[in-house]
Amino acid sequence: MFFWYKLLSYLFYPFAYFFLFLRKLKKKEHHLRFKEKLCQTNFGRGSGFLIWFHVASVGEAMSILSLVENFEKEKKINKILITSITLSSAQVLEKKFVKSKKIIHQFLPLDIPALTNKFLDHWKPNLSIFIDSEIWPNLILSIKKRNIPLLLVNGRITKKTFLRWNFFKAFAQKVFSKFNLCLVANKDTENYLKILGANNIKNYGNLKFSKIKPNTDNQLDDKFLSKIENRKIWCAASTHPSEELFCAKTHWELKKTYSNILTIIIPRHINRIKKITNELSGLNLKISLYSDFEQLNSETDILLVNTYGEALKFYQISKSVFLGKSLTKNLIKDSGQNPIEPSLLGCKIFHGPNVSNFDEVYKYLNSLGVTNRIQSHIELSRSLVEEFKNQKPHNKEIIEKIEKFGEDTFNNVLKEIKTYIDNQK
Repeated sequence: MFFWYKLLSYLFYPFAYFFLFLRKLKKKEHHLRFKEKLCQTNFGRGSGFLIWFHVASVGEAMSILSLVENFEKEKKINKILITSITLSSAQVLEKKFVKSKKIIHQFLPLDIPALTNKFLDHWKPNLSIFIDSEIWPNLILSIKKRNIPLLLVNGRITKKTFLRWNFFKAFAQKVFSKFNLCLVANKDTENYLKILGANNIKNYGNLKFSKIKPNTDNQLDDKFLSKIENRKIWCAASTHPSEELFCAKTHWELKKTYSNILTIIIPRHINRIKKITNELSGLNLKISLYSDFEQLNSETDILLVNTYGEALKFYQISKSVFLGKSLTKNLIKDSGQNPIEPSLLGCKIFHGPNVSNFDEVYKYLNSLGVTNRIQSHIELSRSLVEEFKNQKPHNKEIIEKIEKFGEDTFNNVLKEIKTYIDNQK
C-alpha cells in the first residue's frame, strides 16, 4: 500500500503548482505564501536547536500555545518552527507570535517525497512533534530516515478514522510504528493506536484542558463592550450550515421574553458569511458584522463574527454558549466541536445530539453539570431563558476542577517533551 501511496504522490507532483494555484484563486490558499506548500521559503534555519510543531488548523494551534510559550523561554532552544495547513491557523499563529524573534510559522509542504525531503533538509529539526491527528506518511518516513525523534502529542483518532486506517492495516502499522512516543487525548485513541502498531503510548488526557489565560490579546474592545452593555447575550460558536438558521429561530423565540436579546454567531468558516447573511435575510432580523461593529446598535438582532480567532473573547462575556457541528446530519460521523475552552471560562454549554469527535470530553463535562444536550430551537430557547433567570456567578469550584485536570495534563506532556530535548546534544 505504501508503494502505491508513494507512487501516486510522485505522479501528482508535476500538477502540484497548478493545484495550489487553483486553490489560491478560490481563496483557499494564501495569495502570497501558497508556494510554501512547495517548500519555497524566505526564512533561513539559523543555527542551534530547532523544535518543530505541526498542527492542522485553529483548534490544534490553540492547544499548543502554552507549550510554545514555555519552550520559547528555554535557552537551549534557538528556534521554534510551527507548520500548519489552513489559512485560519496561519492568521491565528501570526497574530499571536508576530513579535517573537524565535518563532517561525510556515505552511506544511504537500506530502510528496521530493518536497518533504527538501523541507527536512532545509529546517533540520532536532525534534518533531505532530499534534492531534495529523498523519502524513511520506513525511513521517522521511523524518525517521533522518533519525529525528518523532512525537504524537494530544493524539486523537475517531472511530471513522480508525476504520479507514485499519482497512490498510499493514500500511498503518508501517506509519504509526515510526513514532517514538504517542501522548493520546483519550482511551479510545489509546486502544486504536495499539491496534495500528504504535508503541510507547501514554494517556494523560486532552491537552486542550490546559488553562486558558485571558490577556489583552483576547479581550473585547471597550468601545464594542459599551454598545452591548445593556443587552441579554448568548453565543453560538463553530456553527456549520443550517445551524445559523437554527440559532436565528432560537433568537426569535427569545425575543418573546427579552426585547434586548443579542445573538452572537461565530461560524466555523468565515468564508460563508455572505451565504449566512443571505440565508437569514428573509427572517426580518437586523444583522451586523463584528468587523464593522460601529453599525451595531440596540436594534441589532444578530452579530456575525467574521474574523478568525475571536471565540475566546466572546466566551468571556457570554455565560451561555451553543457549540455547533452538533446538529448537522451530514456530519454525524465526524461531529462535535471542542467544548473545553468555554468550559474553562465558566460557560454553560449547549449542544446537539452529534458530538462523536469529543464524546469523552462531553461525558466528563456533563458529569460536572457543565453541558446540556438539546434537540430543537424551542428546547434551546427555553433552556436559555432558564439560564438568564437563574444566572449566577461562574461556579469557581467546577472551573478549578477542570483547570486542575488541565494543569496535570499539561505538566505531564511538558515533562515528556523535555525528556527528548534534554537527551539531544
